Amino acid sequence: MNNRWSGPLEKKGEYVYEIPKSYKQEMRTKGIIFADQGLIESIVSDNAPEQVANVATLPGIVGASKAMPDIHWGYGFPIGGVAAMDVDDGVISPGGVGYDINCGVRLVRTDMEAQGIKGDIKALINEMYDNVPAGVGKKARITLKRGELDRVLDHGVEWAVEQGFGWHEDISNTEDRGCMKSADSSKVSRKAKDRGEPQLGTLGGGNHFLEIQKVDKIFDQDAARCFGLEEGMVTVMIHSGSRGCGHQIATDYIREMEKAVRKYNIELPDRQLACAPINSPEGQDYFAGMSCGANYAWTNRQLILHWVRESFENILKESAEDMGMNLVYDVCHNIAKREEHDVDGIKRELVVHRKGATRAFAPGRTEVPEKYRDTGQPVIIPGDMGTASYVMAGMETAMKKSWGSTCHGAGRVLSRAGARRKFKANQVEKELMDKGIYVKAATREVLEEESSGAYKDINRVVEITHNAGLSKMVARMVPLGVMKG
Repeated sequence: MNNRWSGPLEKKGEYVYEIPKSYKQEMRTKGIIFADQGLIESIVSDNAPEQVANVATLPGIVGASKAMPDIHWGYGFPIGGVAAMDVDDGVISPGGVGYDINCGVRLVRTDMEAQGIKGDIKALINEMYDNVPAGVGKKARITLKRGELDRVLDHGVEWAVEQGFGWHEDISNTEDRGCMKSADSSKVSRKAKDRGEPQLGTLGGGNHFLEIQKVDKIFDQDAARCFGLEEGMVTVMIHSGSRGCGHQIATDYIREMEKAVRKYNIELPDRQLACAPINSPEGQDYFAGMSCGANYAWTNRQLILHWVRESFENILKESAEDMGMNLVYDVCHNIAKREEHDVDGIKRELVVHRKGATRAFAPGRTEVPEKYRDTGQPVIIPGDMGTASYVMAGMETAMKKSWGSTCHGAGRVLSRAGARRKFKANQVEKELMDKGIYVKAATREVLEEESSGAYKDINRVVEITHNAGLSKMVARMVPLGVMKG
C-alpha cells in the first residue's frame, strides 16, 4: 500500500502543490499540500498524497483537503492532514483525528540560564524518569477514587488543578483551557475507562518525550518577549497524549462509524475514512467521546508538568515559582473542533479535523489567551530526538490558507521497523552524547525508532511553514537532555 505516489501534482506557488479535483471522479474538491520542490520528493515516496485526495471525497468538505509540510502516511487521513466540514451537511471521521486523541505538546519556560544548570542535566533527567512513569503499559502514580475518572473526562485540567496538581494559570495557558465542554463521559466505554484509569499521568512510549532545552535563537523579539522567552534560557517540553483511554475511544467509534457508513449510504474510497454525519446520533456520540479523550490528554500532561516541577525542585533545591517554571502554552495535534471561519466572506461554523496538525490562530481570535491576543497563538513544534524544536505564532494568512492550522513536527520518513533496521541504539546514544545531549530511554528499541534519521529535517519543515504563511518563527530551542518513554 505504501508505495510511491504517481498522481498529478500541479505547482501553484513556491510552497503550494495542488492535486486537481479531476484526479478522481469522487473528489468534491482539490487537494493542497504545502511544501517545496525538495520536500515533495519525500512526501510522494509513501503515497500520502493519495490520502489527501481521498479526504477530498468526504461529504460536506469545505474548501480544499489540505496537508502540512510534515505530511506522511496515516490511518485514513494522512498525518499532517487538515479538513473542514460543514456542520449541517458534513461528516466527522475518527480517521481525521487518529488513535492518540489530543496527542500534544506543552512548553514550560524558566528563569534559569542553561549555562548555570549544565552540570545538573543528568540528575534532572534521571529524577524526571523516576517521577514520571514512562513506557508502554506503565501505570500511574495516583489512584483515582471510584467515578473520579468521569470528572477527568468531563472537566479536564480544571480537575487536576483542583487536586493540587499545578497552578491556576496553567488552565488559561492551555488550548481550550484544557477542557472541551462537549465532553460527555457517558459516551466513553467501560473498556476505555478501564484502560485509562491506571495510566493517567504517564508519558507513554513511541515519540512521546520529556526534554530539557536551551533557547538558542530568537527570530521575533516582540513575540518572544510576550511568550516569556529569552536567548540562553532553560525550557522544558512535554509531549504525550491520551494513552490507552484515547486509543480505545477511537477503536470503539471506528467500529460504530463502519456501521454508520452503511446506514447513511456514504460512499468511501477507503474504509479507514469511516464517518457519520456530524448531526447524526453516531456523529454526536463520537464528538462527545473524542472530547473526553482530549480532556484526558490535557489532564495527563498537566500531571506530568506537576511532577516535572517537583523534579526540578528536588534537584535544584528551589521552588518552581522561584525558578519561574510557567507554562507558556499547551497545544493539541489530533483533534476535531467546532470553529467559526470566514468562507468566501461569510462566517460559517465548521468542524475542523486536524490530524498531526497544530491550531495556529491569528492575533485577535478570542480563543487565544488574552495575553497572547496581540501576538497570535503560541505554536509549539517539537523536533525529533537530538534536533531543534521551535516556538511559532499564529498568523492571519493561516486563517485564510489552512483554517488556522500549521505543522506539528518533523514528520517521519522511515517506519518504526525501518528505523530499527537502519539504526542501532548504541550508535544513536553515542551521537547524542557527542552533541552533549544526555538521554535516558525506557527501551533500547525506542532509541532506534526515534533516531533523527527517521524524520524529515525539522529546520526545513519549519522554514517552509514560515515562508508559506502558516505560522511565523519566534524562537528555536536545542536539547540538553531527553527522556523517552
